[in-house]
Amino acid sequence: MSIAWNYLDKRSGTVQAIKDFSSMKFIIDSTDSTIKNVYDGMSGVGSPNMDGMPRSHDPKAGKGRIVSGIDEIDVLKERYRQAVEYMAWFVPAWEQLSDDEQFLLTTFYEHEEYSMVSPVDIICQTYNIKRSTAYNRKNKALNHLMTLLFGKR
Repeated sequence: MSIAWNYLDKRSGTVQAIKDFSSMKFIIDSTDSTIKNVYDGMSGVGSPNMDGMPRSHDPKAGKGRIVSGIDEIDVLKERYRQAVEYMAWFVPAWEQLSDDEQFLLTTFYEHEEYSMVSPVDIICQTYNIKRSTAYNRKNKALNHLMTLLFGKR
C-alpha cells in the first residue's frame, strides 16, 4: 500500500507530511540502535529487585522476555519500513522546491509553538514583506509541494 494513503486529504496531508519529516528521519537514524538494545534485553538475565517485596518464581519468564522482544523488533522493523517508504515518497518532491519555498514551509509547519516569535513574523522580517504576502507565499509553496506529492488536483 502506498504511503500516500496515510495522507488522503491532499492539503492537510501535505502539511502533515511536512510535520512528519523529522520523526521519520529520527526513526531511520535510531532504529538500528533500538533493535540492538532490544536484542540485548532479550538475552540478558533479569536482575533481582531489592525492594523487599516477596517474589514468586516464574520458570517461563525467559521465554516471555524473548517473545516480547521478538514482537517489539517486528514493530520496530515495520515502523522503519514505513519511514523508508515515506522518505522515498516525500524527499524527491521536497528537493524540487526552491530554497525559499523550503524555508517558508519549514518555518510555518516545523516552528515550535512555545516560541515567542510567530512563524509569520519570522518570514516577514526575513523577506521584509507584509503578513498577507507571507501567507500568500506560504500557500503558493504548499500548493507546489502538494502538486509534487499528489499530482494535479
